[in-house]
Amino acid sequence: MNRLLRSMFRLMGGLCLMSPVVSWAQTASQTTPAPVQAAQAASASGGPQVNLDDLIRAALSQNPGIKSAAERYKAQQAKVPQVRSLADPTFSGGWMGNITPFSVQHGDPSSYRGLTVSQDLPFPGTLRLRGQIADRGAEAAWWEYEQARRQVASDVKVAYYDYFYYTKAIEITEKDKDLLQKLASIAESLYRVGKGMQADVFRAQVEVSRIDQKLIILRQQGDTARARLNTLLYRDPESPLPPPAPFRPAEFHATLSDLYALGRQNDPGLEMDRRMIEGNRYAVDLARKAYDPDFSVAYTYLQRPAMPHMYGVMVGINIPVFYRTKQRQGVIEATHGLIGAQRGFDDRTASLNFEIKQQYLAATASRDLSNLYSKAIVPQSSLALESSMSAYEVGKLDFLSMLTDFVDVLDYEVSYYEQLSMFQSSLARLEPLVGTELTK
Repeated sequence: MNRLLRSMFRLMGGLCLMSPVVSWAQTASQTTPAPVQAAQAASASGGPQVNLDDLIRAALSQNPGIKSAAERYKAQQAKVPQVRSLADPTFSGGWMGNITPFSVQHGDPSSYRGLTVSQDLPFPGTLRLRGQIADRGAEAAWWEYEQARRQVASDVKVAYYDYFYYTKAIEITEKDKDLLQKLASIAESLYRVGKGMQADVFRAQVEVSRIDQKLIILRQQGDTARARLNTLLYRDPESPLPPPAPFRPAEFHATLSDLYALGRQNDPGLEMDRRMIEGNRYAVDLARKAYDPDFSVAYTYLQRPAMPHMYGVMVGINIPVFYRTKQRQGVIEATHGLIGAQRGFDDRTASLNFEIKQQYLAATASRDLSNLYSKAIVPQSSLALESSMSAYEVGKLDFLSMLTDFVDVLDYEVSYYEQLSMFQSSLARLEPLVGTELTK
């Protein structure tokens, strides 16, 4: 870039326009070119900056979606001891005799006051199966909570990298606009002294207007990324947000087969489906146990006037006489539920493989493109622009060709940051699927 600026300075100095060129060169010297090394992905600024790790910590502690998932998990946990417990015993009391409550008729042996306590007892093993079903439901709820945490962390990273890109793109484009305005002024000065064409002035002005158009879009997209970050942090979308802090691009060496294996082991969706399959297996066993009878036990005490007290014990048992429409259909229902859970697991496995492949291809393509921009395209286009300015200086190249080369350099620099952001975002989208941090 310094060589390029010296060439611009020499070019304009030779045209006797030293004053505007000095101002232009001073402005241009403040422009940071696209970094060649990955460690220079972001330039530090003098003011306060927002750190990605701080944003993730704040989101994990404040995001309402995570809190909602945590409460659902706690609710499922509280369900487990309930279904493992016996039904509440029943206490009843009554009398037979006078209309007055608990008043008996003396001399009538059929008159009495009575108390009864009864307890329903499910067939042995029923409560254990109900508890196992509820326990698997609680485990599935925990993985739902874990999925929410991972997804929020991933969303924060993606929004952060978008915010980083738009911040850099706006910064570069605003400096580009200033440089083009200087170039347009130079073209106008050349035209006034008869050393340039009026068409060159118009072309430079059109290019400035094109940059204004880009800035409008970039600012809107940057505001959207900032609002997205604030939303994930459970803040007002209009809350101010400092510029993003520098970060080092990730070193990504994982193979596709490695990611597939990690996904099969760590994907929360698969873990939830595994728990649902286990729970449905227990549900089938529970439905079959419905053919076994449940019991009820009751103890009764009767107080009769002028006669001995009476005590009684009753044992009851239900008879599944309607098994064709109840127990049998219950087994069929539970069996279909199990098959559905298994098919859901297969579907999740297929979609997981696609998501991993999609993000892997996006990450590798963006990584290769960002390397190509930083190591080849930007340096080469800068050399091409320097050569164009030298040719324009001696009258071997027209102004439009030089302007085109100038704009290309600026566009390539913005494209570098775009591909860098896309690379990091693709890795961030992979992380919740494979359960491994890839962006560092």
